[in-house]
Amino acid sequence: MRFAVICRDKPGHLEVRMQNRAAHLAYIETTGIVEMAGPFIEDGQMFGSLIILEADGLKAAQDWVAHDPYGKAGLFENVTVTEWKKVIG
Repeated sequence: MRFAVICRDKPGHLEVRMQNRAAHLAYIETTGIVEMAGPFIEDGQMFGSLIILEADGLKAAQDWVAHDPYGKAGLFENVTVTEWKKVIG
Protein backbone atom coordinates (compact mmCIF):
# COMPACT_ATOMS: atom_id res chain seq x y z
CA MET A 1 0.00 0.00 0.00
CA ARG A 2 1.14 3.53 -0.67
CA PHE A 3 0.79 6.40 1.76
CA ALA A 4 1.24 10.13 1.26
CA VAL A 5 2.91 11.82 4.21
CA ILE A 6 2.41 15.59 4.14
CA CYS A 7 4.42 17.55 6.68
CA ARG A 8 4.37 21.29 7.34
CA ASP A 9 7.29 22.80 9.24
CA LYS A 10 6.77 25.03 12.24
CA PRO A 11 7.37 28.66 11.26
CA GLY A 12 10.96 29.74 11.79
CA HIS A 13 12.31 26.19 11.99
CA LEU A 14 14.48 26.10 8.87
CA GLU A 15 17.58 25.74 11.07
CA VAL A 16 16.06 22.64 12.75
CA ARG A 17 15.44 21.20 9.28
CA MET A 18 19.01 21.86 8.17
CA GLN A 19 20.54 20.48 11.39
CA ASN A 20 18.63 17.20 11.01
CA ARG A 21 18.68 16.83 7.21
CA ALA A 22 21.55 14.31 7.06
CA ALA A 23 19.89 12.08 9.68
CA HIS A 24 16.54 12.34 7.87
CA LEU A 25 18.11 11.35 4.53
CA ALA A 26 19.99 8.47 6.19
CA TYR A 27 16.72 7.26 7.75
CA ILE A 28 15.07 7.30 4.33
CA GLU A 29 17.96 5.30 2.90
CA THR A 30 18.09 2.68 5.67
CA THR A 31 14.36 2.06 6.03
CA GLY A 32 13.86 1.33 2.33
CA ILE A 33 10.12 2.12 2.15
CA VAL A 34 10.27 5.62 0.65
CA GLU A 35 9.23 5.59 -2.99
CA MET A 36 9.75 9.32 -3.52
CA ALA A 37 10.16 12.39 -1.36
CA GLY A 38 11.03 16.05 -1.42
CA PRO A 39 10.56 19.37 0.29
CA PHE A 40 7.91 21.99 -0.33
CA ILE A 41 9.51 25.28 -1.41
CA GLU A 42 8.28 28.82 -0.84
CA ASP A 43 10.33 31.91 -1.71
CA GLY A 44 13.33 29.62 -2.25
CA GLN A 45 13.13 28.08 1.24
CA MET A 46 12.09 24.58 2.31
CA PHE A 47 9.03 24.60 4.57
CA GLY A 48 7.65 21.07 4.60
CA SER A 49 7.84 17.66 2.97
CA LEU A 50 5.89 15.27 0.77
CA ILE A 51 6.89 11.64 1.22
CA ILE A 52 5.36 8.65 -0.57
CA LEU A 53 5.80 5.44 1.41
CA GLU A 54 5.25 1.83 0.36
CA ALA A 55 4.14 0.26 3.65
CA ASP A 56 2.18 -2.77 4.84
CA GLY A 57 -0.57 -0.60 6.32
CA LEU A 58 -1.45 2.66 7.99
CA LYS A 59 0.14 1.64 11.30
CA ALA A 60 3.45 0.85 9.57
CA ALA A 61 3.37 4.22 7.80
CA GLN A 62 2.59 6.03 11.05
CA ASP A 63 5.41 4.17 12.80
CA TRP A 64 7.81 5.27 10.06
CA VAL A 65 6.74 8.88 10.58
CA ALA A 66 7.11 8.57 14.37
CA HIS A 67 10.77 7.57 13.99
CA ASP A 68 11.74 10.15 11.36
CA PRO A 69 14.54 12.37 12.74
CA TYR A 70 12.73 15.49 11.52
CA GLY A 71 9.71 14.67 13.64
CA LYS A 72 11.82 13.66 16.62
CA ALA A 73 13.55 17.07 16.43
CA GLY A 74 10.19 18.87 16.62
CA LEU A 75 10.35 20.29 13.10
CA PHE A 76 6.75 19.77 12.07
CA GLU A 77 3.72 21.87 12.88
CA ASN A 78 1.46 19.14 11.52
CA VAL A 79 1.68 15.81 9.73
CA THR A 80 -0.95 13.84 7.85
CA VAL A 81 -0.63 10.24 6.70
CA THR A 82 -3.18 9.16 4.11
CA GLU A 83 -3.46 6.08 1.94
CA TRP A 84 -2.69 7.09 -1.63
CA LYS A 85 -3.32 5.39 -4.96
CA LYS A 86 -0.86 5.98 -7.79
CA VAL A 87 -2.69 6.46 -11.08
CA ILE A 88 -0.19 8.26 -13.34
CA GLY A 89 3.59 8.18 -13.42
